[in-house]
Formats: sequence, C-alpha cells, structure tokens
Amino acid sequence: MRQRMVVVEGSYAVAYAVKVCRPNVISAYPITPQTHIVEDLSQFVADGEMNCEYMNVESEFSAISALIGASASGARTYSSTTSQGLALMHEALFNAAGMRLPIVMTVVNRALSAPINIWNDQQDSISQRDTGWIQLYAEDVQESADMVPQIYKLSEDEDVLLPSMSCMDGFILSHVYEPVILLEQDLTDEFLPSYDPEFILDPKNPMSFGAFADPSTYTEFRYKQEKAMETALIKIEEIANEFSDRFGRYYGGLIDSYALDDAEIVIMAMGSVIGTIKDTIDILRSEGESVGLLKIRSFRPFPADAIRKALNKAKVIITIDKNISLGKNEGALCTEVKACLYNSDNRVPVIGFMMGHGGRDIPVNMIIKIINKAKLVEKGIFIESEFADLREDLA
Repeated sequence: MRQRMVVVEGSYAVAYAVKVCRPNVISAYPITPQTHIVEDLSQFVADGEMNCEYMNVESEFSAISALIGASASGARTYSSTTSQGLALMHEALFNAAGMRLPIVMTVVNRALSAPINIWNDQQDSISQRDTGWIQLYAEDVQESADMVPQIYKLSEDEDVLLPSMSCMDGFILSHVYEPVILLEQDLTDEFLPSYDPEFILDPKNPMSFGAFADPSTYTEFRYKQEKAMETALIKIEEIANEFSDRFGRYYGGLIDSYALDDAEIVIMAMGSVIGTIKDTIDILRSEGESVGLLKIRSFRPFPADAIRKALNKAKVIITIDKNISLGKNEGALCTEVKACLYNSDNRVPVIGFMMGHGGRDIPVNMIIKIINKAKLVEKGIFIESEFADLREDLA
C-alpha cells in the first residue's frame, strides 16, 4: 500500500477523485480555499485526461444553476465552492434538491463574513443544512478523496436521487500535503457505474422539472424528499461497506468510533478536529481515563438511531461544533444530539462547546480542559459559572 502512496495536496487528491468518477459537466468559479480543486480539474481537461464540458461561469449562483440544467438533461455533474460562494447558491440549492438532481459538490469549509475571514470553520455548510442536500464530513485527505465516488453512488441511486455535499475543512485538509492513495480508474469504474437516469429533459420526450405545485400537492414533494433522506441512511452504510470491500479503506458509514466501547465520557465532532481528539484520547487513556470518540460522518441525513445505539454506555457527552447558532448560543451538532436523545431511554447529559471559529486552533490541552469540566457533570456537579468561564476561554 505504501508503494502506491503519493504525496499530493489535499485539493489535488479530491480533483483526481473527481476525474476518475468521469463527470460529464464541471461548472467552476474560483473562491479561496477551494480554487485549487477546479484549477487541477481544468488542467486535467486541458491535458486531455478528462472528456467533459468544463464551464467557467461568472458567479457561484451561475455555477449551481448551470449544473441544475446539465443534471436535468442527464449529465453527471460536479462543482466545488466555499463560504460566501455557497451562501450565494442558497436559492438554487433548494431547486436542485426539489428537482431530485444528484449533483455532487465539494464544500471546502470556510468561515462566513463579516468580518472577512478565509480560514476554516463549518458555518457555511451548516447554514445550508435544511436545503435538502446530503452532507458528509471528512476527517482527513484520504477520506475527502474516497468520499467522492461514494457520494456519487449515493446521490445517483434511484431510491435516493438527492444532491450531495462532500465537506472538507479548508486549508487544514485542502492545502495540506500528505501521503494519499489515489483512486484507481478500473476499480472506480467497477464501483461507480455510468449515470443513466430514467427521467431527463429531452425535446423528443418533453416533461417538466420543478413545475408549479399548489397547496394540494406541495407537501407530497417534501414528504418524498424526507423519505429519500431516510433511504440514504441505509445506503450510506451499504456504500461505505462496498467501498471497503473493493478498495480496502473504511471511515465509518453514518458514524465511526474510537475507544468507545467502555467510554463513560464521549466526545462527538465532525471533520478534521477528529484527529486531534484521537490524540487527546490516546494521552488520557494512557492515564487511565475512560474517554472515547463518536465521529459524525453524516450530518444530513442525521443518524439519530445509530447515535442512540452507540451512546448506550455513555455517562456524559461532549459535542464540539465549529459553528454557532446565534441567538441560541449552541452549535448545530449539540442541538441535534440533544434532540435525538430526548425521546430515548438514554437521557445522558450533553455539554456543547463551540470552537475553532475563523480557523482558531483547537489544541490538545483545550480538549483536555473540556474533558475535565465534563467530569464534574459525570459526578452530578454542574457549576454554570465554571462552564461560562471555559466558554469565554474558548471564544
């Protein structure tokens, strides 16, 4: 396996993964830190390594709009974006999901302005969580690349047919150079068949996509989108296992765990911070602490049942969010975890922390501080002032 590894930039690894998935149409607009992905793809096209239509458009709104048209006409499509670019797509994201178009987009997570900030947090994709797009979050560069064919296979499944965001932390993953196994073309072709949709825009067989729906029918469309999300919960697991069988690499399906079996204190998080949490757990485990990790890979659809089963031994749960719901003083993962445990037998306390805004570092010693505070909750002690002081430190 090491002989097959190459040292490349994270963006290149993702672009290469897109290439071997054989998209028909790529729509691109530059915005830091995702630009290197579409630059590498443009080079592949220029060098004759890809047979696809590569469109330079005038904005991110144009990028997603072009892909809506292309996908509706039967093309496998791709784009990548970040931050304000993703925000500019907001209106059209609902269109893509409502028309059940399996567009795939890499979101290179970056903070939203103002003030202007180009570094990483996950506020941009979290802000689009209700648009009807599937959202998977990658832990490292290898997973970011390997997620691309998995998410194509998921989106294009005839029982799902929803657009997907493959989310990777900006700069931390997009600009790092590290050893990666690039996806093999022959194995990817076997894993991901060509896209052959049943319904397309075709002048020879006219039909409408996203047509008018009055109150007597609109609810049914939303209901079918939600049922497709429920189906995706099953398919994500199946596809992750199939990928593991074929390529020998596995990152979890909906969730993944680390030192979780006997953990009384469980940390939950998404994205690249997972690596730092694992290092912290290794340190604390060597000191006899019962700490574990539950990695959330799929945020939409949200794997409530899988989480409830995984946390049946936990005595206290810590969520780490790289986003904030302003006015609620809580991160999205924290809110979701509380909701999924509320109607279960496992009413374990959940403590939420919002960290890493605008690219601020999340070091091991800060995670240890959080765990030490969680021990008070585990013992039935909750001193609000102490948690407020810690949250001030994190801010």
